[in-house]
Amino acid sequence: MLEKYTHIIFSDGAALGNPGPGGWGTVVILSKKLITELGGYEEHTTNNRMEIMALLMGLRRIEGERGDVLCCTDSQYVINAVTKWLHGWKKNGWKTTTKQPVLHRELFEEIDARIDAHKKHGAVHFQYVPGHVGVSGNERCDTIATSFARKDDPELYNGKLSDYAIDILNVGIDPTAMEKKDSIKKRSGPAYSYLSLVDGKVKRHKTWAECEARVKGKPGVKYKKALTEAEEEAILKSWGVKL
Repeated sequence: MLEKYTHIIFSDGAALGNPGPGGWGTVVILSKKLITELGGYEEHTTNNRMEIMALLMGLRRIEGERGDVLCCTDSQYVINAVTKWLHGWKKNGWKTTTKQPVLHRELFEEIDARIDAHKKHGAVHFQYVPGHVGVSGNERCDTIATSFARKDDPELYNGKLSDYAIDILNVGIDPTAMEKKDSIKKRSGPAYSYLSLVDGKVKRHKTWAECEARVKGKPGVKYKKALTEAEEEAILKSWGVKL
């Protein structure tokens, strides 16, 4: 996938709380010879803004460089915005299809200008890469972004690709990481029930709001989401109670 591109940009963003303190991380591979890691922090921001910022900083870094560029991100929002929606936004005076002002307009305007300016040097392409499945470039950007969001001030590399400790050109997916991600997705499916245990008494709830209202602010409580009837029975058994 990477062989035909002269320069490669990996980018990712993070916001703790969304909105909350955030960070962005970018890894730029120049001519398959040099690596530049970039990152930054914002006090109160969103995940989407940090994703956009990460891409923008990568595009700034390749200014004046000759050759085609591949931008790799796990943000479908960023890819759709730049490759599908941006033309319509400009045509409609930077309004969405619902006539609302485009969020982060100033960032998208600069991204658009930089992509247009690079056309005299080469094309800019976009590639979606799944997050949290072991893709080296994405994982590194996530680490940088999250570290900045936590104010950890990570050390950033700037030097030869040959001396870089990460196999950044390997975009293979880690099967174990993918299995773990799929498991988390399944856990986020619709609930069969929500269970709460307060003062030794168990109750079943149809919604999380009902469950939360019963347990919030009370010490020694237990609560859990069940995806199936069998899982509900297993939870009750582990608590040593019956409905």
